[in-house]
Amino acid sequence: MSEPSRPRRSRQIVGWREWVALPDLGVDRIKAKVDTGAKTSAIHAWDLEIDVVDGIETAHFSLHPVQRDDLIVITASAPVEGWREVRSSNGETERRPAIVTPVVLGEDRWDVELTLARRDEMGFRMLLGRSALRRRYVVDPARSYQGGADRVPPR
Repeated sequence: MSEPSRPRRSRQIVGWREWVALPDLGVDRIKAKVDTGAKTSAIHAWDLEIDVVDGIETAHFSLHPVQRDDLIVITASAPVEGWREVRSSNGETERRPAIVTPVVLGEDRWDVELTLARRDEMGFRMLLGRSALRRRYVVDPARSYQGGADRVPPR
């Protein structure tokens, strides 16, 4: 006799791009590319400095949360969770600091690991990789901004 099947928790659908918040970093809203091809999540960080106090590494960095707008700058700090070897889309491997911070998408809030990297040439300031999405969401590449219209900035 087989065991009864457990009902599967239905997963929320997200689109290929979503508005998210990073409250502990002071970011109310940033457009993130949902990228199932990327294992890790990343954010555009510059002026990056790593401090070590009592053996604890802390990253201090600046963010441009608005695409194509370099006038809005947020400075942030977070403990370094570790260092990650990340292969970029052009095949080069880079060692990046990683932090853990809460991310908010629609009504959901959870901790995500973000690597800090310069993304000047990339189309999005943030990537939300498959490790952050796993067991939470199903990605529909034909949709955008499924986290709610209230996350979309006014035009």
